[in-house]
Amino acid sequence: MSRFWSPVVQTLTPYVPGEQPQMQRLVKLNTNESPYGPSPKSLAAIQEQNNEDLRLYPDPEGIALKQAIAKLHGLDPKQVFLGNGSDEVLAHVFVGLLKHSKPVFFPDITYSFYPVYCKLFEINYQTVALGENFEIRTADYKTPNGGIIFPNPNAPTGRAIPRSEIESLLAFNTDSVVVIDEAYVDYGTESCIPLLRGNACPDNLLVVHTLSKSRALAGLRVGFAVGHPDLIAGLERVKNSFNSYPLGRLAQAGAIAAIEDQAHLEQTSAKVMQTRAKLVSELSSLGFETLPSTANFIFTRHPGHSGAALYQALRERGIIVRHFKLARIEKFLRITIGTDEQSSELVSALKEILA
Repeated sequence: MSRFWSPVVQTLTPYVPGEQPQMQRLVKLNTNESPYGPSPKSLAAIQEQNNEDLRLYPDPEGIALKQAIAKLHGLDPKQVFLGNGSDEVLAHVFVGLLKHSKPVFFPDITYSFYPVYCKLFEINYQTVALGENFEIRTADYKTPNGGIIFPNPNAPTGRAIPRSEIESLLAFNTDSVVVIDEAYVDYGTESCIPLLRGNACPDNLLVVHTLSKSRALAGLRVGFAVGHPDLIAGLERVKNSFNSYPLGRLAQAGAIAAIEDQAHLEQTSAKVMQTRAKLVSELSSLGFETLPSTANFIFTRHPGHSGAALYQALRERGIIVRHFKLARIEKFLRITIGTDEQSSELVSALKEILA
């Protein structure tokens, strides 16, 4: 501990990202990356922008990218906010929209960056317990608060709730913002973005997306939020007080092409969902209990084996999954959906381990 650390730094427990191991032979199923490459059109657009113009600053507003996102979702560009990955977008959301006198609410088992941001920005928060089957119960959020945020589907459980439940929550929770983190929405979950179209756009809903998962651009770092123009204006004030140029020329070009290539997204997402269904079935035959998932990962446990032991045994065989040493979920493994070949290797390894 340095004597020059500020008091805030001394109290932080940073977010721990999924391991990026440097092993020669590896089946990497721990960080929810896409098993398929980005849109070829996106790669071509990045290559085209890789020229002498990199000496120039990028468009600080990302106008062309905002227009592409707005066109895809039937919104106005003034409803779009951009950031260097959805984690940066979320950081601005916590500072700009969720820091109030009342506590912000989020699930007790969810994306672990939420409490990290609260501690970093000194925001009061209160966790809300998931249900017996690890489901988000929106009725539990219908009390006075300084804001609500949760992923849909939730992470690390993969469970989703229907859009109608979120509509009901919005109608009740009119005095603070509801933030829906849709990082994994493209694998079978109803998006809340349609609620933002037209004159009926609620002023208390913000939806956050990333291009890291279904659009396979985790290495490019692009995220965005959509909502009422007044919410977006607040986020722009925070962003321009922090970093006016969050997205470089290559990132903006690649993101525009990826957004416009909806066919590639739908094709690769369909492959992931097909593999997910097959993997859940095969794990069930081995005695695993898997939560219903509409994400590109599953959350599963075996009643006869500890999660930590299974994690370590898989690791010794060059297969990396995610294990959380937390109450209620320590028996579970979070397994990213890979290719059919990777899933077959995983199942074969588990058969060997269980035997």
